[in-house]
Amino acid sequence: MTSKTPTTRSPASPWSAPSRRQLLKATGAAVLTTPFVSRAWAATTEINMLAWYGHGEPDVVAEYEAANNVKFVPKYYAGGDNMLALIAQSPPGTYDIILSDAEFVQQLNLAGYIDPLEPADYPLDDMLHEDFTQFPGHWADGKLYSMMVRGGHLGVSYNKNAVSEEEARSYSCFWKPELEGKVGHFDWHLPNLGMMSLYNGNGAGLWDLDDAKWDAVQDTTMSLRKQVGGFFDYGGTFNGLKNGEMQAMCGIGDWITGVLEKDGAPVASVIPKEGGIQFTESYSIGKGSQKADLARDFIKYMLSPEGQVKSAQMAAYPGFCVTKAGRAALIEADPAEAARSHQMDGDPQDPITLIKEGRIHYRDIPRQQSLEDWNDFWSEYKNA
Repeated sequence: MTSKTPTTRSPASPWSAPSRRQLLKATGAAVLTTPFVSRAWAATTEINMLAWYGHGEPDVVAEYEAANNVKFVPKYYAGGDNMLALIAQSPPGTYDIILSDAEFVQQLNLAGYIDPLEPADYPLDDMLHEDFTQFPGHWADGKLYSMMVRGGHLGVSYNKNAVSEEEARSYSCFWKPELEGKVGHFDWHLPNLGMMSLYNGNGAGLWDLDDAKWDAVQDTTMSLRKQVGGFFDYGGTFNGLKNGEMQAMCGIGDWITGVLEKDGAPVASVIPKEGGIQFTESYSIGKGSQKADLARDFIKYMLSPEGQVKSAQMAAYPGFCVTKAGRAALIEADPAEAARSHQMDGDPQDPITLIKEGRIHYRDIPRQQSLEDWNDFWSEYKNA
């Protein structure tokens, strides 16, 4: 599975330490003994991050890096299976901070890849939904292992010149005859097969499929194959929708169409009548990290109002705030984005309202099959 974009290092921080001469001239020799100066002249500390593309880029981390004399060194992946493989292939302590899709936190914990967090460090009492305080899989034996920092909803993503909003209100639009060869898939089995399960009417049980229901999901998916024009990574999904080569996309949501929509492309995403899926991104501290304190402080920053705004506005792909203070800060700092993404109290498409109405289901892993079962079928489907 390919990553969203080639792994790169973020450019150097714009912050630079003042010279000794400048400091002496401005404030006198006594300033040289202050903590700020000793910190400023200390070597920049590198923090190794494993994450989806965008989380270690300057628009998110540059201000934090400058203020704390740190430098993030990101390694990017796409899909939880890929993330687990990267950690398994690396010595303990390689990654200081790990951004994980929430449904993979249990695997990280069972494999001994992450350390527990201190709940008192984080604003659990300020989360936008009660579920977010005890998010499934984030706690084990009364200990917190990962902290939710953002999320987004997956549904039907479409070109408004080829699919009407009314048509997009059901996954059935993917079978529209006019779309033959123009339906794309984001190349990861979980969101795509989850949507097929919702289309089959499995609702809240979409991940808990007995043999008959699993067979039916495979049959439904295979029936879509003639419509499909390709399977894409992040860049391919983005470009396919942008240039109109793909006129509907399965497996994604506003996290891609939102970027294009803000640039004027005639695309959108909606939550269909069969329901949508929430992706949830959470930070953990890597087992054996020598910089756990720095990783902890960065997680706290990303949950601060300022950090939540950075996350919601992330250039690579937008996301939802998860704290009340974060949402309030977004509405104040960027009311246009808050309105576009429905992160406004009273909006009928408010992501929290959709959760409360039961229209959103948290992404999970298969309960009666293995991840390998789903991945094997996905490979078969792609090669059909």
